Amino acid sequence: MDFMTAVKFCFNNYFTIQGRAQRSQYWWYALFTLIIAIIATLIDSAIGMPLFYLVFVLATLAPSICVAIRRMHDKDKSGWWLLICLVPIVGPLYILYLFVTRGTEGENRFGPDPLA
Repeated sequence: MDFMTAVKFCFNNYFTIQGRAQRSQYWWYALFTLIIAIIATLIDSAIGMPLFYLVFVLATLAPSICVAIRRMHDKDKSGWWLLICLVPIVGPLYILYLFVTRGTEGENRFGPDPLA
């Protein structure tokens, strides 16, 4: 999946948590949010108030959570596993490990393999 396809898919499926998200979809969307967050922060620092960054965060909060849940589904784990990030140090590292490794090969309980 390329950059534009991943971003469009995430915004078209704004509240969709069913299905699976391949690694490229998640990481292209993460790169998009990082780039726009940096640009919004630069604009906000120029105008002196955090208006653009706040609007950006509110606009991308739901799709970010949904694509993370779909990424967990690709690893055959429930979206509730994202709460492990609340465990200091170990939790975020485990989630990062899950996000960078390949998903379950073949069909799992959340749907068919997105790479098939």
